[in-house]
Amino acid sequence: MNQKIIFSASLAILLFAGISTRAQGILEGGKVTGNFQLDAQAYQADSAIGAYEVEEKMRMNAFANILYSNGNFNAGMRFESYLNPLLGYDPRYKGSGVPYWFGSWKNEQFEITVGNFYEQFGSGLVLRSYEERNLGYDNAFRGAKVKFSPYNGVTLKGLIGTQRFFWEQGPGIVRGLDGEFALNDMFDKDNTCKTRVTLGGSFVSKYQDLEEIMANDTAMLTLPANVASWAARLNVNRGGFSIDGEFANKLNDPSSINNFIYKNGQSLLVQASYSQKGLGIIASAKRTDNMSYKSKRTETGNALDINYLPALPRQHAYSLSAMYPYATQPNGEMALAGQINYKIKKDSWVGGKYGTDIAVNYSRITSIKMEPAEGENTIGASGTLGYQSPFFAFGDELYFQDLNIEIQHKFTSSYKLLLSYMYLNYNIDVIEGHPGEPMVKAHIIIADMTYKFNQTNALKFELQNLITKQDDGDWLQFLFEYTIAPKWFFTFSDQYNYGNPDKDRQFHYMNVAAGYTQGSNRLSISYGKQREGIVCVGGVCRNVPASNGLTLTLTSSF
Repeated sequence: MNQKIIFSASLAILLFAGISTRAQGILEGGKVTGNFQLDAQAYQADSAIGAYEVEEKMRMNAFANILYSNGNFNAGMRFESYLNPLLGYDPRYKGSGVPYWFGSWKNEQFEITVGNFYEQFGSGLVLRSYEERNLGYDNAFRGAKVKFSPYNGVTLKGLIGTQRFFWEQGPGIVRGLDGEFALNDMFDKDNTCKTRVTLGGSFVSKYQDLEEIMANDTAMLTLPANVASWAARLNVNRGGFSIDGEFANKLNDPSSINNFIYKNGQSLLVQASYSQKGLGIIASAKRTDNMSYKSKRTETGNALDINYLPALPRQHAYSLSAMYPYATQPNGEMALAGQINYKIKKDSWVGGKYGTDIAVNYSRITSIKMEPAEGENTIGASGTLGYQSPFFAFGDELYFQDLNIEIQHKFTSSYKLLLSYMYLNYNIDVIEGHPGEPMVKAHIIIADMTYKFNQTNALKFELQNLITKQDDGDWLQFLFEYTIAPKWFFTFSDQYNYGNPDKDRQFHYMNVAAGYTQGSNRLSISYGKQREGIVCVGGVCRNVPASNGLTLTLTSSF
């Protein structure tokens, strides 16, 4: 710990010295940039909505990035402070310090990074490290990374490191190699071929000390110290057509997530798209089977994920359409998704003066089909191969289904309207872990209207309605937002759970907010109630508890 403190302090001193000397013109050509964000919330108890007393009264999340660049050299650090973490964030973030720092150097062929870094191989099925601050998610590597481009169209990567585990490092060591080959850049230097092809492959291995555990009352299991995975990918595009595919395989990796079974994991992701003027089509398919891949085998939360399993359903922006977001099921899912975007021509009877945009999206996710493994009578028992599963077979259990239609039309230069309808099935038992709860079946209708009075003043009105007989019943939300561009906005909204079967819980969740922007600085303040629920980004989720109080957000960059 002392070495970490000494290194962090030394790096801070060097960066500060760099800023000072740069101001004096000594480090000619050097540049310092950065950004800052603070989120603070003062809490009030409101037992009616489940918002309980918070001892500190106020909690705060804050960070600041400082980056220095000079020619081929870059260095940076991030200071973070959670005093204490906002409700909904993992309490293990409590504290302040410098968990992220790096130095890198590059030339035409090499790029070398030491310290902390983020990386992704292909679509991330075997390796992706990234940060999603709204989820409190950060699985950055600490170690070394090398990127090598020996020939035009060839990119090779190698890395080794441990992963961030709040203020510590996880116990597992991750090693990875990746190669990508753009065949046109390698062999078609005159660019005569209209079809472009890119191939790629990855190999990743994690190491955690050999361990023996008692999986049940009778079996002592030996868990492998090394777990390898590999992936191969292909991208082909020609004109408006493109197809991407990646297949990944992971060797047996007994863990708390899969109940310590010894089955290999697999994942296949295929995406195809076609576009021309006024038309766009996207289709996706994904199979996931036992693909949780963590650098600590007993971790069950969001921390220490080595890989990333994207969720195919559309990520909705409106509150009620995002009330039941889908979370990727690493132990097994079959997913299909598709979207069609069509623009009705301008100056037509339906399109009007400005045209009309129509988007239709559909997704469906089910379980995979599981059968007892050869020579076994049970499915998923610890210390066994777990099960076998036909690769292209869909399971019988529906996890999630979403059909939504969105129409946008601009009537005049001042007035535009968005209408949306959505129908979903949401398996709350599987996705949120609430055994015995019925499948949520919901209809959601949204109207979003914006009227511009002039170049700077605009009024936005949203009306949303969610209708369901399950869970907490029906919801109604409206929102008014007045904008004085480019500096001010004022918002008032209310979510009303009018259909809750418990009449004593038919609450209004009112909220008022205002914001001010000046250059790269932005300040926003809101006051009101927040319902309990799930927040997801890209299939990674966290639970947000009910709260009531004042929230302040300040962002700045330089």
